[in-house]
This record gives sequence, structure tokens and C-alpha cells, in this order.
Amino acid sequence: MDYRGRFAPSPTGRLHFGSLVAALGSWLRARHAGGQWLLRMEDIDPPREVPGAAAAILAALPAFGFTADEPVLYQSQRLAAYDDAFARLRGAGAVFPCWCSRSELLAGAGLHRDGRCVAAPDPRREPAWRLRAPDVGIAFHDALQGPQRQNLRESVGDFVIRRVEGLYSYQLACVVDDAHQGVTEVVRGCDLLDSTPRQIWLQRLLGLPTPRYLHLPLALDCAGHKLSKSEQACPVDPADPLPALRRALAFLGQPAPGDAADAPALLAAALARFDPALIPKRSGCFAG
Repeated sequence: MDYRGRFAPSPTGRLHFGSLVAALGSWLRARHAGGQWLLRMEDIDPPREVPGAAAAILAALPAFGFTADEPVLYQSQRLAAYDDAFARLRGAGAVFPCWCSRSELLAGAGLHRDGRCVAAPDPRREPAWRLRAPDVGIAFHDALQGPQRQNLRESVGDFVIRRVEGLYSYQLACVVDDAHQGVTEVVRGCDLLDSTPRQIWLQRLLGLPTPRYLHLPLALDCAGHKLSKSEQACPVDPADPLPALRRALAFLGQPAPGDAADAPALLAAALARFDPALIPKRSGCFAG
């Protein structure tokens, strides 16, 4: 199958160094395989969205030399597809309504492992919908992080796929859209490594293909916090892309040619020298 990769940012702010690393890693992997690189805007969580962030991210990417091979896919325009997937899961008895509050969950073990709601139904409000987590080990091989295995019931429990307010979870939307876009390998930050077993289980339930996975190291601030949640997460400057691109290449363990005149030239030179074996497994401190 021809390689198809993607970069799928959430519009919670402008493009910062951590997102640039993810874009660069996915782009290098796709181009190194002679494949396609796609863009998806994961804009299905309006309470977290920063106005104008989606447009700012998409406007910045070409300045760093990134051009997608197909039009951008907006998750906010894909609700009918998520409705259909949810209906299939509901029809198969794989999900159940849940009225448990956070305080009720915290009063217990903090996880919902019963396969049914332990709270009384409340006709005055809508429930969340949870997927029944199986008591089996979900195993996969990550191209960078190596063999992975997780028991969903023990590790995450019955997890929400549609929230009380009707918003679909990242897990469901991601699975549906990776299949829709024909993604063959998911390259993203290792903060999402823990999400992969849930997504593989959803793929199995929905009869969707499972892509390969490669989880990149995270850019952290000096206190060890994920850069996107840190005060150090200053936006990268599209007007001066070369310094940030060189730092991103170095972060991924790749040589950064110093004589490139512009971003496309730097990316072309980096691609010619790209060696996936040089990518570090462990996350590291972002160096200014």
C-alpha cells in the first residue's frame, strides 16, 4: 500500500515548537517513504479552541516548507461520519450511557470498569456514552518506541466516546478520520502513545484498518512539562522559519545543513540525509 501520513493539530493556539516537531517528523517520514503527507484540523472541541488558531496554523505551515498533498480535512465538518460510527457501536452493544459524575468516579477507583453505569439514570440531563473496555491485552509495535501492550480494562477502564454535551471524543474522531483519509502510518507525539490501544480496539469494533504507529519524543520545558502546556510554548515565527526548523531537526537527531537559503531548501537537504534510526526515543528539554 502506498504510504499516507498526516499532521493533525488541534486549534488550541498558534504553531509552537512542539507542533513543529510533530509536523516535521511526519513530513520527513512520509517523504522518505515516497508517500503523501496530509493535513487534518482536529477542531471538534469548541471549548478548548482559540479563535483564529486554525487559520494561523494553516497559514504558518507553508512558510516552514510544508505543503499538503490534499485539501485540509476539518473534523468540524465530519460530524455525520462520527454519528454513523457511534450508531454502529451502539447497535452492536459496545457502548452504554453513563450518568456518573466526576466526584462519583473519584469516590471509587477513579476508573469505570463495570461495563454499565453504576449511577441511577437521570432523565433531567443527557448522559455521556462510554465504550466497554475489554479485559484483554492490546498489543502493537511502535516503529520508534518498540513493543507495547496495554490491558484496556485495567489501565483506562470504560472510556467516554461521546460527552454529555454531545461532543465526540478524540479517540473516535481520530479512528474514523484516519480510515477515511487512508492513513497508513500515524506519526505523532508520544503523549498519545497511551491512546493507541483504545484506538486499535475501536478500529477492530468498526472493522477499520489499523495503521502503523511511530510516536516521537516530546519537546518539554525545563521543568519537564509538555511544551504545549507550558509558558515556554512561544509560537514559532513564520517570518523567520530557518532557526526553528534547524532546532526541530536537531531535536529529532537529524543533521541540519547550515547553507540552505530558505525553508524548502533546508527541508530538501534534510530529507536527503534523513535517518529514522537517529530519532531519540526519549522526550527532552526544549532548548529555547
